Amino acid sequence: MRRLARTALCLAASVAASAATAQTEIQWWHAMTGGNNDVVVRLANEFNASQTEFKVVPSYKGSYPDTMNAGIAAFRAGNAPHILQVFEVGTATMMSARGAVKPVYQLMAEAKEPFDPKSYLPAITGYYSTAKGEMLSFPFNSSSMVMWINKDALRKAGLDADQPPKTWPEVFEAAKKLKASSNPTCGFSNAWATWANIEQLSAWHNLPLSSKANGLDGFDTVLQFNGPVQVKHLQTLVELQKDKTYDYSGRTNAGEGRFTSGECPIFLTSSGFYGNVKGNAKFDWAAVPMPYYPDVAGAPQNSIIGGASLWVMGGKSAAEYTAIAKFFSFLSDTDRQARLHQDSGYLPITRAAYDKTKASGFYDKNPSLQTALIELTSKEPTENSRGLRLGNMVQLRDVWAEEMESALAGQKPAKEALDAAVTRGNQMLRQFERTVTR
Repeated sequence: MRRLARTALCLAASVAASAATAQTEIQWWHAMTGGNNDVVVRLANEFNASQTEFKVVPSYKGSYPDTMNAGIAAFRAGNAPHILQVFEVGTATMMSARGAVKPVYQLMAEAKEPFDPKSYLPAITGYYSTAKGEMLSFPFNSSSMVMWINKDALRKAGLDADQPPKTWPEVFEAAKKLKASSNPTCGFSNAWATWANIEQLSAWHNLPLSSKANGLDGFDTVLQFNGPVQVKHLQTLVELQKDKTYDYSGRTNAGEGRFTSGECPIFLTSSGFYGNVKGNAKFDWAAVPMPYYPDVAGAPQNSIIGGASLWVMGGKSAAEYTAIAKFFSFLSDTDRQARLHQDSGYLPITRAAYDKTKASGFYDKNPSLQTALIELTSKEPTENSRGLRLGNMVQLRDVWAEEMESALAGQKPAKEALDAAVTRGNQMLRQFERTVTR
């Protein structure tokens, strides 16, 4: 009997110990690769090491569109992750997924975690918030578009590398000289074709992408990016591509290596490209503001953000939501945000992290990391430059890119291509409206 009693006591103690050490596990699906994947893993490991109650498990799920689609499919199948990284243009789709997400402002309030939306940079949070300022998702890797320049190549072409081109006409002229000097296949290029040449171009020149503040004020928005400036820009690219002064690099960021390899000495893409450039470019480089057309009144205006935010999926337990809220508080720590910004090139999401970085003198030695912040905040956003919120944005971008490509291939005039992009896009928006208003 005494032996049985001892066995029972040992078993009870073992069960109690197991219960005491049980952790609430949180699945985090993301789309980060390379050095940025290392950042995600490091953050999860640091959080897991900081306490014993919760464990964050990151999982790479492919590109931004792939990750969003995987998360939505998993929710429908009843096995969604707890946290889903979604790129900024997926915001409207996530907002319309009723019951699939738990708004961050509700999550933090219920978990009683300190959370003040005003402590985050408004240029970032406005994109992910309701008209009342309620944050729906948690900003994570925010960026904007900048112009990367190969300063060595500029010098070789007889250009002033310390005074790089500021306007589009100056870029075109510099690209011609660069091509003639030592870059025969590419004077300049860009990644993310529609983000660069339609979305950012329109905001940077204070031109509407669509009505209703580019969809931020309602899903019943109408596309409007087939105006004179956008048409002139695309037509110029068509002409310059004939001799490779400009050379198209695709719909996504797959062509970014053309800059780090030295092939394209001027390249427009995300400020989040910083880590890749820092690690791979074997030349003197810098990130400078996007060019603008000087004959457009008020240009440049302000840029709009790229990158992604973290969405909390619905249908989870109270303990799981508490774990997520604790993790978001961990991510918001000022020192951690400052370090992430300085290491990755993504923007600091809090004012405190930005102020800390600036006060440290970091930008004096690394001015390229302040470029995107200056673009986003130098002017008060307008109805045309607050951002965009369009349904089916992944599919819309493909349609817009398809029409741009037809113009670049000489199959359509630029005006006809952009008119078709607007017409086809509006049809897709009306289809999206029907799905969210049923």
